[in-house]
Amino acid sequence: MKLVNKRIVITGGTSGIGYQLVKSLHSANEVVVIARNPHKLNKLAHDFEGVITYQTDLSKLEEVELVTDAIIKRFDTIDLLINNAAIQSVASFLDDDFIYRNICTEITLNFTSVCCMTYRLLPALLHQNRSTIFNINSGLALAPKTSSAVYCGTKSALNLFSQSLRYQLEKTNIRVQQVFLPLVDTQMTKGRGKNKMTSSNAARIIIKGIERGVSEHYIGKANLLRILLRLTPWLAKKILKKY
Repeated sequence: MKLVNKRIVITGGTSGIGYQLVKSLHSANEVVVIARNPHKLNKLAHDFEGVITYQTDLSKLEEVELVTDAIIKRFDTIDLLINNAAIQSVASFLDDDFIYRNICTEITLNFTSVCCMTYRLLPALLHQNRSTIFNINSGLALAPKTSSAVYCGTKSALNLFSQSLRYQLEKTNIRVQQVFLPLVDTQMTKGRGKNKMTSSNAARIIIKGIERGVSEHYIGKANLLRILLRLTPWLAKKILKKY
């Protein structure tokens, strides 16, 4: 799929990888951005002419329903849905600062909203031309680290969801793709890790993967993790357990 003259819906498009995707794609496509912060959305619309924005908290399913209803009502077709929005809590269940209510918030935003967005936008994705559902995943979907247990769980769930959905849609015009990223330098990873991939580089690789139609795209250290899990799974898990 050549990403020119396409209608693209991106969640979490006001910062990090999502922002870089919008920056790269908006000039040659019609880009629709769903995000939570109204001030960042206004700036995005000001900076990138033609970008359409919807202010939505994807951790609240009633808002997911409202925004998908509005998009379906406005647009007959969608060529590409990029499920990018995610949050990560690094507190351990044993930590004094662990916040119980964040469990449901993290699961809903990272996984449940992806399922709901996908289902509710299917009528616009099902058409005579090729369309794509693209889920942005993490190497932590393959093996967990010690911190961020809920985040790791949601990314593992997203991995299997993407594979199963691909089976369901294989006789339609829709392709289901996902990318497994290493640690990327975003606001979510601020203060953690070293030698992080830049969000602009991640966006560039993602776009190439979409255009090439790569179903399971393993990037950088995520690809190394995949190989280690195949050859020496005990070593891969031992390494990640440190984090």
